[in-house]
Amino acid sequence: MFKRLFQISSICLAGFIVQGCSTNAATGQRQFTALMSPQQENQVGAQEHQKILQQYGLYQDQKLQNYISEIGQKVVQDTERPDVKYQFFLLDSPIVNAFALPGGYIYLTRGLMALSNSESEMAAVLAHEAGHITGRHSAERYSRSVATSIGATILSAAIGSSGVSEALGVGTQLYLSSYSRGQESEADSLGLRYLSRSGYAPDAMAGFLKNLQAESALQASLAGAQASQGTNFFSTHPATGQRVAETTAEGHQYGQEGLVNRDKYLNIISGMVYGDSAKQGFIRGQKFLHPQLGFKFSVPNGYRLTNGATQIVAKHQNGNLIIFDMVGNKKQLSPARFIGDVWLKGQGGANIQSTKINGMNAAYTAVQSSSNGRTVNVQLVAIQWSQTQVVRFQAVTGTNASSQQLADIKSSVNSYKRLSQSEKASLKPYRLKLVRSKTSDTVATLANKMAYTDNQQKRFRVLNGLGPSEKIVANRLYKIVSK
Repeated sequence: MFKRLFQISSICLAGFIVQGCSTNAATGQRQFTALMSPQQENQVGAQEHQKILQQYGLYQDQKLQNYISEIGQKVVQDTERPDVKYQFFLLDSPIVNAFALPGGYIYLTRGLMALSNSESEMAAVLAHEAGHITGRHSAERYSRSVATSIGATILSAAIGSSGVSEALGVGTQLYLSSYSRGQESEADSLGLRYLSRSGYAPDAMAGFLKNLQAESALQASLAGAQASQGTNFFSTHPATGQRVAETTAEGHQYGQEGLVNRDKYLNIISGMVYGDSAKQGFIRGQKFLHPQLGFKFSVPNGYRLTNGATQIVAKHQNGNLIIFDMVGNKKQLSPARFIGDVWLKGQGGANIQSTKINGMNAAYTAVQSSSNGRTVNVQLVAIQWSQTQVVRFQAVTGTNASSQQLADIKSSVNSYKRLSQSEKASLKPYRLKLVRSKTSDTVATLANKMAYTDNQQKRFRVLNGLGPSEKIVANRLYKIVSK
């Protein structure tokens, strides 16, 4: 009976989708977008745009904002959706990312601008995101997810089981998590079309994807992991290598000629903040320093610091973790009471000790927990930062952690201090700087000018889109990261 009901529901759902299909002017393909009209796309985009601005903030450089808008408008001047009002924004984020919202909102991060090596590469990214909009991928994704939910509701009512809705909901959430492989490929194809129409070199898209592939491998290497060269069931984007091959082959159909504007682009982004900004705090070697909030702490050698949106994580190759964040304390509880009543939610059983750390009231305790199927020790430390804010350190170790490992964690917690006014004033973000190569220059000599002390040559090659064996060309502009 279940099989019969499933067949009936599937037929009804399929008929519902077919009736709501229309032909997309950009792709010439039939697609189901009936549950999000172009007017609704505009409304959704406007609402979500405000959230994006609150989360990331715009990069405060009007020259760069105008530049992105100028190139973006050039790229979208001849799309199949003249009804869309395209708008372009540069976000203040070091993450290499670009995305689009329905209604014509397209975003780049300064991290992505730093990785790009020409105006044509940046234009290729903008064209790709425009492809998602003209392809109406958000409307298609939304409409199909709602239709799937409707189908799940029908089945659930028919057999009286909420389990069916939950099972089908997994697929819906997976589909909503990102663009499908087909949509991503379609955006590449449409992007190449718009890139060519606007006069840019079509091979810029494949060029940027190669940069992205190298950046991904570098970050994985720095984190002590291996970069994935393929996809698995839960990956909703094609492997970067696959996309490079596809966009290279398709780009050849548009010819090889077109604008590149390498030096113009590099001169415009010269001086742009690179990496974290003052409002995000800085990682400097084994130290984390936040000039706006006014604190610093360090982690021992062997730990790698990562600056997240809400917390700082230091991870050791042996699996030990140190997690730092700052949270509210509206009830103005003492650090000991905060650990017991708020952090541990009054569950009790913990021996909470009060102490002082660099003049600030603090408390600590240790509990056991489970992580990835193994028992771990978790040390909890709360430090009173202000009347209504508490600093938290969580340190996770194995149950057989050595005395040296525990001492290292203690030293990290005890290093937490307030910054002096002179320290705040002296902390500046890294910035992109241009150097013109001499005949005698090599990758090593130019990479040695980088602000980083580790992996200088790898960082320099990725930043400038150089292959593993590619050499320096004399009298050519190159990017470095400068203090």
